[in-house]
Amino acid sequence: MGWVLLSIAIVLEVGATISLKLATDGKKLWYAAVAVGYISAFSLLAGALSFGLPIGVAYGVWAASGVALTAVLGRLLFKDPLTWMMGGGIALIIGGVFLVELGH
Repeated sequence: MGWVLLSIAIVLEVGATISLKLATDGKKLWYAAVAVGYISAFSLLAGALSFGLPIGVAYGVWAASGVALTAVLGRLLFKDPLTWMMGGGIALIIGGVFLVELGH
């Protein structure tokens, strides 16, 4: 159940971050989605930790997934740059989190 909560938390956090971009582009109503998304995401992260997920693993997965998903969505939705070097950096982050998980 901890992994399910963490997965939902990641989706909400990425959604809140995308909403933040929309809000700063002049659509002020998106700030409500930012607030609800971040509060919900952190609440679910706390729930995931209460199910026994180690904080280093949970936060690592959270951060790596958030970076990767936000970068890809930024490219698709806002035409943000996403170079091969940036993709390599994301792969290194994901690989590092994988190593942290293996060491657990």
